[in-house]
Amino acid sequence: MSKRNTPQRRHAILALLAERGEVSVDELSRRFETSEVTIRKDLAALEKNGLLLRRYGGAVPLPQELAEERPLSACKQAIAKAAAARIREHARIIIDSGSTTAALIPELAHKRGLVVMTNSLDVANALRELENEPVLLMTGGTWDPHSESFQGQVAEQVLRSYDFDQLFVGADGIDLARGTTTFNELLGLSRVMAEVAREVVVMVESDKVGRRIPNLELPWSSIHTLITDERLSPEAREQIAAHGVELVCVAVPA
Repeated sequence: MSKRNTPQRRHAILALLAERGEVSVDELSRRFETSEVTIRKDLAALEKNGLLLRRYGGAVPLPQELAEERPLSACKQAIAKAAAARIREHARIIIDSGSTTAALIPELAHKRGLVVMTNSLDVANALRELENEPVLLMTGGTWDPHSESFQGQVAEQVLRSYDFDQLFVGADGIDLARGTTTFNELLGLSRVMAEVAREVVVMVESDKVGRRIPNLELPWSSIHTLITDERLSPEAREQIAAHGVELVCVAVPA
């Protein structure tokens, strides 16, 4: 399968895993006639999305108790729908790396004339699968395995060559006093993304609000809109609104 068929290959991996209860990197590499490095990336992406658990040399299904307590995908989908509703046709947008922002991609299928910049290979490959494929721009730069995205000065220089209508960005945590926070110490690119976008939209589940993480990514002064779910506490809503941020709390289907 070509890179363009990455989603199909990953779907086939999940089907094989459901059938056999365990898969190995070596077996998958031979079956799909691709490198073990590619298969490991597939398994890492599937694990990141909560679809399996990696084990040495392969993967096993997600334990049932974990699968049952995951309203996460429905939550992310609801947040993504609300974010997509804000995007006009022919808009110029940035989509940062991350699983919540990646949930936005399927919601763009019927948007025409989009220009999309990203620093994520996963986001880029998903965009290429859309029927109305947008004009795709990549930041380039230095690959950061922690965030699975491009970072660094080259990426920052590329971003500063453009201007955008909107930035869609996630967060590891929300500090109610300071802004978005992250475990990643590479902060520069997110800040440049915010500088070159007229609207900064943060997409985050409510359970990340109040997390105390040391690294401040975007201060409240750089954020225009925060989209989260309706489980957000009244106290947190008040504090976020006090920063002058538009707060959108979406209902999550049962």
